[in-house]
Amino acid sequence: MIKVAIVDDHIFLVEAMEKLINELGDTEVIDHAYSVDECWQMLSISLPDVLLLDVGLPDGDGCQLCQELMHKYPTLKILMLTTYAEIAVISRALEGGALGYVLKNSTSEEIHEGIRTVAAGEKFLCDKVQILLKKPTYERITLTTRERELLKLVIEGKTNAEIADKLCLAHQTVKGYRSNLIFKMQVNNTAEMVKMAIEKKLV
Repeated sequence: MIKVAIVDDHIFLVEAMEKLINELGDTEVIDHAYSVDECWQMLSISLPDVLLLDVGLPDGDGCQLCQELMHKYPTLKILMLTTYAEIAVISRALEGGALGYVLKNSTSEEIHEGIRTVAAGEKFLCDKVQILLKKPTYERITLTTRERELLKLVIEGKTNAEIADKLCLAHQTVKGYRSNLIFKMQVNNTAEMVKMAIEKKLV
């Protein structure tokens, strides 16, 4: 039997997932946690074969937690199970040591395959994530309203100070937005970011 633990703050989903996994035949849920702190406590007692980990947790970031868990428990096999379908989030999770990434609206068969594949030490991406990764970079990008506002001002040649004043944001916040945009768009600098934004009409 493949021993599974679930870390997710949605109690209803945890209960539904536990029921599903226990009915698959070769998998069983041995424990669950609803937060980062509870996850650490749970794993200090015993390690599962596969840890299903959500990205959005009430007291922390699942991608950051994944990286920290892999540092402390290098043999732990983590399968991200989340609603986040953004390339930046997927990349962070995989770079942080997750072996797999599955969306919550995947089929039960796909979730089962993900658990079995990751338990065997192999990488697994659900079909929707694979399709997303195959798209051209600009088609993968999902920008928030604030990010679009900031990107427009960057294209206009505004400095960080001018953008901070215009959007009523702290200077450091603007720098953070710029860095995040460069990461999301998978470019090397502001000039490349502006060039892509104009060519692909992102704003």
